[in-house]
Amino acid sequence: MTPAGSLLVATGLCKAYGTTKALDDAAFSIHPGEVVAVMGPSGSGKSTLLHCLAGIVAPDAGTVTYDGRDLTALGDAERSALRRSQFGFVFQFGQLVPELTCVENVALPLRLAGVRRKEAEATALGWMERLQVEDVGAKRPGEVSGGQGQRVAVARALVTRPRVVFADEPTGALDSLNGELVMQLLTEAARAASAAVVLVTHETRVAAYSDREIVVRDGRSRDMERAI
Repeated sequence: MTPAGSLLVATGLCKAYGTTKALDDAAFSIHPGEVVAVMGPSGSGKSTLLHCLAGIVAPDAGTVTYDGRDLTALGDAERSALRRSQFGFVFQFGQLVPELTCVENVALPLRLAGVRRKEAEATALGWMERLQVEDVGAKRPGEVSGGQGQRVAVARALVTRPRVVFADEPTGALDSLNGELVMQLLTEAARAASAAVVLVTHETRVAAYSDREIVVRDGRSRDMERAI
């Protein structure tokens, strides 16, 4: 049964790579504005679950429903359009475009959506101010610290005002101090924008920023709040 008011729901997800089961009847749900941490050891299926939820990877079985739409029934072009307009992404190593300045990186999703450069970069700078990195706008990613680069990546993820942000080990390449700052700013900015956050992590200090935890082990998921 779909949890009432859920924005993104997965049921019965199965995914195998050869003979290895990455997901085995996994389930997930998240409400608008909620931060849910997906936890588990390496190889447990956390990232595969995130990729299925975001429509990047198609499950072998099961369904993913976003805002009433069955993602597993959509074509590649429809899923790509949804990821550009409704979803934001933060990865462990930022994945910024090295040839672009930081403000151009943040503005990139808007430019791809057809927004004029001046307007896109003005909006980008506004988000960079929220993430406390407006002073590195003219620099390229290779000229900023890891913590600054990751905050630029968070600004890029939020610039289109997505309804869901997928963060895959967003602090994994950072020291504890920068990791805490990134998580504080990410969750504050996402909640202010009423965006839900799917946070994949194996660190309890990072999961502490979430409203709820889901543990994935051997491809199966367990909602810790509902289990209490």
